[in-house]
Formats: sequence, C-alpha cells, structure tokens
Amino acid sequence: MTLEREWMRGAAPLAVLTLLERREMYGYELVEALERDTDGLLAMGQSTVYPLLYNLEGKGHVEAVRRTAPSGRERKYYRITEDGHAWLARQRSQWQTLVEAMTILGIADAEPKG
Repeated sequence: MTLEREWMRGAAPLAVLTLLERREMYGYELVEALERDTDGLLAMGQSTVYPLLYNLEGKGHVEAVRRTAPSGRERKYYRITEDGHAWLARQRSQWQTLVEAMTILGIADAEPKG
C-alpha cells in the first residue's frame, strides 16, 4: 500500500523531523530510514527529501552542518532545531486530535469493505 500524494505532503515533514529527533542524519540516510522504518509506506526518493530538507531549513526547523562521515567523505548532516522541536510538538498534538476525531467517527478502526 502507498499513500496518496496529499497524505504524503502532510506526513513527510513530521516523519523527517521525528527521525531527526533521534539523531542527526544526512539526506540519503533519511531516505533509507524512511523506507526501512516505515516498511516502505513513507518511502521517498532523494528528489523529494532534499527539497523538503531545504524547506525545513528555510523555516528554521532544521539546520545543516558539514562534517566528515566515518567513510571519510564530507557530508551535510541535518539536525532539528529548538523551533523544529516546538513545531513538531504542535503537529503531534494536531495529529492526535485528528486520530481522536477519526476514531469517534469510526474511521480509524473501520474494516475495509470489499
């Protein structure tokens, strides 16, 4: 199963910031972690993740630092900022409210009809 584009648009920033809460990562690490940690449900290519990171950086939610990776290659690592933590906390609250509303409507635990 894959998510439609609009669902991905809303979920992607939350997913990336959630991963960056765990530890800083470079772009391709994020691509791999999104696919691996969500069993492919939130899989995004580099052409999606990098513009998202630039957008989050522009909003002050992440910052990039250049560092030499264990491989010896210089990489741009991203980490969540204090503003990013605050934004993510607000979004989690919104997400929880949505889940509660959908549960009340019976959507969250509805069996697919087919």
